[in-house]
Amino acid sequence: MSTSKNTLIAPSVLAADFANLQRDIEMINNSEADWFHIDIMDGVFVPNISFGMPVLQAISKHAKKTIDVHLMIVDPDRYITTFKNLGADILTVHYEACTHLHRSLQAIKAEGMKAGVAINPHTNVTLLEDTIKDIDLVCLMSVNPGFGGQSFIENTYKKVKQLKEIISRNNATTLIEIDGGVTNQNAKQLVEAGADVLVAGSYVFGATNPTATIANLKEITQ
Repeated sequence: MSTSKNTLIAPSVLAADFANLQRDIEMINNSEADWFHIDIMDGVFVPNISFGMPVLQAISKHAKKTIDVHLMIVDPDRYITTFKNLGADILTVHYEACTHLHRSLQAIKAEGMKAGVAINPHTNVTLLEDTIKDIDLVCLMSVNPGFGGQSFIENTYKKVKQLKEIISRNNATTLIEIDGGVTNQNAKQLVEAGADVLVAGSYVFGATNPTATIANLKEITQ
């Protein structure tokens, strides 16, 4: 498969320096990154608590690119309108947190946002077969959700290929996003397997030169 496509790079703000958040947002604005990836965690669905509405509002004020919000929370339906008002362009809910996934997807789209579904490493991609045409983005967790800086789970390549097959079979236009442990060591292989969007947190923000690191990811995945 040819990799001459525009792979999107979405730095994960969870790994930014919260004492210098505006500086890091401007860095993403001025870099070759395509999206801002924002993880909202509630300490219930995942063991960690990240940041909530006021911080997202502050990010939205300065961000000049697509805001991709990943909700790792229980009962995400309660907050769909809130996140639209806070500036989310894409709202991703977890398959494991939605009893009525189809209804959640419709509610997100009714607010004018793109609808995403995230699945944990243990969740089988075939469970998305029935809703794939309603999903704009599938976020495959390539680490266990909750904390940054974890090692990439190798089984992810197989899941990307399986998911790509489901998307093709259903003539869907769903994008595949990979979240967790993405580096220059696995980025190209992920894109070759079928990934469209790569989320990178610690790898970008832990780098000596985050802007160059983003540019390098962009270059090796085109």
